[in-house]
Amino acid sequence: MGVRANIAANFVGQIWAVLIALVVVPINIHYLGIESYGLIGVFALLQTWLALLDMGLTAALSRELARFTGGSRGVRSMRNLLRSVEIVGCGVALAIALGVWAGSEWLATDWLRVDNLPREAVAKAFAMMGLLTSLRFIEDIYRASIIGLQRQVALNVVVVISATVRAVGGVVVLSQIAPTITAFFQWHLLVSAATVLAFAVVLYRWLPACEQSARFSVESLRSVWRFAAGTVTLTVLGFVLSSADKVILTRLLTLEEFGYYSLAFSIAGALRLLVHPVDQSTYPRLTELLTRGDNAAVAMVYHRGAQLSSVLIGTAAGFLVAFGFEALSVWTQNLDLAARTYPIVAVLSIGMMLNGLLNSPYYLQMAAGWTALLVRVNAVLAFLFVPATYWLALRFGAVGGAAAWVLINVAYIVVVVPVMHRRLLQGEMWRWLAHDVALPLTVGAAILVIFRLVMPGNLDTALLATFIGAAGLCAITGAALSAGHVRSALLQGLMRRGTFAWPA
Repeated sequence: MGVRANIAANFVGQIWAVLIALVVVPINIHYLGIESYGLIGVFALLQTWLALLDMGLTAALSRELARFTGGSRGVRSMRNLLRSVEIVGCGVALAIALGVWAGSEWLATDWLRVDNLPREAVAKAFAMMGLLTSLRFIEDIYRASIIGLQRQVALNVVVVISATVRAVGGVVVLSQIAPTITAFFQWHLLVSAATVLAFAVVLYRWLPACEQSARFSVESLRSVWRFAAGTVTLTVLGFVLSSADKVILTRLLTLEEFGYYSLAFSIAGALRLLVHPVDQSTYPRLTELLTRGDNAAVAMVYHRGAQLSSVLIGTAAGFLVAFGFEALSVWTQNLDLAARTYPIVAVLSIGMMLNGLLNSPYYLQMAAGWTALLVRVNAVLAFLFVPATYWLALRFGAVGGAAAWVLINVAYIVVVVPVMHRRLLQGEMWRWLAHDVALPLTVGAAILVIFRLVMPGNLDTALLATFIGAAGLCAITGAALSAGHVRSALLQGLMRRGTFAWPA
């Protein structure tokens, strides 16, 4: 499957999943309340941290399947590796479910600052979070495997169906059955179980058959241990850096206040999902091309992905900074909620944009199997960043925690990008910085500033939505036309039956 088809499928899947999830957020808050919504934010944090227990095997499995498509592994060894990771993953998933259930009472009574929800309901919610996290853990194994095989059209069919059923069904459950956090998590458990089964069917449908049955193989796991070890060390440090704000804020803020931060993080975090389809398609392609030693093609794929990411996440982040309050007001129809959430959204959006711009350099290093640089940088930054995050959060609350996320990503750009380009794609850093990043960001930001300056006052909801929508559309158009690879793809698409045609 070509990069063009995979990127298109990933955009459809990810954008639909993000949009359907965001559409139902105000409805969920209406039925559950902001304090219960804070528990959903706690679940997202719990899922992030417990994903570390895969010990880097998921990333290693995806990379090996991508190398398999490049002809470097046989079917039998690949199936043995998959079966080995499945068995290990099921054991870890069981441990997650039992561990969170055992600690649910302590988490509900001693960790969170709960004001209105019954402690028993919070403890029960934590127990279900453990089950749901274990299912998502298995789901990630199959998802990463399908990505490695570059069968992302089939992957996103499941993603779209699952996201729709999860979101729409959740609203039906809350509105027609029980408006409780318990009912919310019960529905998500049911959908996640079905999603795991669907992903497994898709994976084995596309994995070539082998005469011998797959079996657990210690040797298969040993063959990827070095990459997995580097990945898990990198992932642990990365999660410490990216999640320190949320862990600290669960202690410093009430659950209601953390609910506002969770809402802001959900909105700003959606920005990363705009570039995830690009990364999800280019990473296995970069791995395949590096395996073949085609450096010219590697550079082309790298710069195309970087430019498209800059256009998407740069424009979206700029929009939230310039018009975030207006967008929140139109979306939630709640001025108080918009006012309390917007400052956090604006700061987090800048951090998410910087983080998204770093994805192309990050995945190039991962495709090359070079994790040492990021491990060293993350170790130093984690030592400095955690106490800094605590101080900022203690002094400035939720906005301080968000500001810490901006600072860490500035440090990455200053340190990691120059060092990486001394080893990989030498001589390409200034092209990345000037053409892939700076130019589309500057054009998009300039257009948004102009719209902000000329925006009329006292617009009703419909006119306000139309105005800020036009601002966003003009900004992304200008950014896209200023990025050479994206502009070429758009022009080719216009000449080929009027569709977007990203070169394969």
